[in-house]
Amino acid sequence: MPSFESATVLIMVGAGSRYETKLNNGISHFLEHMAFKGTKKRPSAIQMSGLIDSIGGEFNAFTTKEYTGYYIKSSKNNIELSFDLLSDMVQNSLLDEKEIEKEKGVILEEINLYEDTPMRNIGDIYERLLYGDTPMGWDTAGEKDIIKKISRKDFLDYLKALYSPSNMVLAVAGGIEEKGVLPLAEKYFSDMNSFQALKAAPIGEKQEKAKVSIKPKKTEQAHLAIGFRTVPLASPEKYPLSVLSSILGGGMSSRLFHEVREKRGLAYYVRSNSDQYTDAGSLVATAGVDPKRINEAIEVILSEFQALKSGKKEISKEELKKGKEYLKGHLVLELEDSRSVSIFYATQDLLEEKIDNPADVLLEIDKVTTEDVMEAANKYVIDKTLNLAIIGNFDDRQRFEKLLKL
Repeated sequence: MPSFESATVLIMVGAGSRYETKLNNGISHFLEHMAFKGTKKRPSAIQMSGLIDSIGGEFNAFTTKEYTGYYIKSSKNNIELSFDLLSDMVQNSLLDEKEIEKEKGVILEEINLYEDTPMRNIGDIYERLLYGDTPMGWDTAGEKDIIKKISRKDFLDYLKALYSPSNMVLAVAGGIEEKGVLPLAEKYFSDMNSFQALKAAPIGEKQEKAKVSIKPKKTEQAHLAIGFRTVPLASPEKYPLSVLSSILGGGMSSRLFHEVREKRGLAYYVRSNSDQYTDAGSLVATAGVDPKRINEAIEVILSEFQALKSGKKEISKEELKKGKEYLKGHLVLELEDSRSVSIFYATQDLLEEKIDNPADVLLEIDKVTTEDVMEAANKYVIDKTLNLAIIGNFDDRQRFEKLLKL
């Protein structure tokens, strides 16, 4: 990205919450926190963060169900410091027992934050319904009782199982040249000992009828997620499903936004997403609604899925074009940031069989036809894989099960 004055250095590890057990649920995310607490070379958190603050950089990390990423974004003139610090973090973290105990309090408060933010928490409740009591169904932040018990030995065992260079991707994006980056990669990462990393258990998807999950909580607004099981990351059907999602809930002129918010005033936010993991996927609509009108909101959302699937509301050429341009435009805007570009390439390298450039993705979106969208809708928008998750002051599951018909 030759016009950029910034550069992002990212280390992504194939280590996330789907690799955990009942005894260490939350350790992937906890370890991400501990990586910032000091190394042999820089034994305190303030020394580490102070280095990046002194160059005006951005220093952060993230954990998902399938990977963990650590990155530094700074001036392109400071990338060697980024290499130095990131390699130090993933290879030489102190994992000091006193720091572990202190950080438990931070993690517990982060869990409380998620619990008190239903708009954010509804996705976790929905995925728990989809994947059940398995690593894919557990919260990435972990369970409080388990977090309190995690020890230094647990971290060391986890590192030995997953933090192998064979299970990592180093991605650099921004105002850099390849010839300047490769020697730094060699200098800071070539001494790592490689081993066969732990493999995650496959997702077992068996569903024969619609399901409901309710998380009782006294809130002023009820939050819901309605969705269907779809396809994994490698499936070419992910493109028609993304366009389908865009048409349904991809912006302020989408069908769901118009029907649920503008026409009926049922919600403040309503949107849809097509999400994929390496071996599973989901098409899901989420909304925050008036609890007194939640039945109406569910019925309207389902009616929009059905109207698209049946052709009752046909997809016009203009609507198809708008749906595709919405996706393309958001991708282009996102990739104007070197951090997003590094993540774009690293996730593909780590999780997929091949790497597509942005132009390849835009082309695949362009190729989607109305027939492709309708075929995806008829194949995946079906009663038996319908799932509804709710956060709100409700306890009558049967009330909602009666609504789950297309």
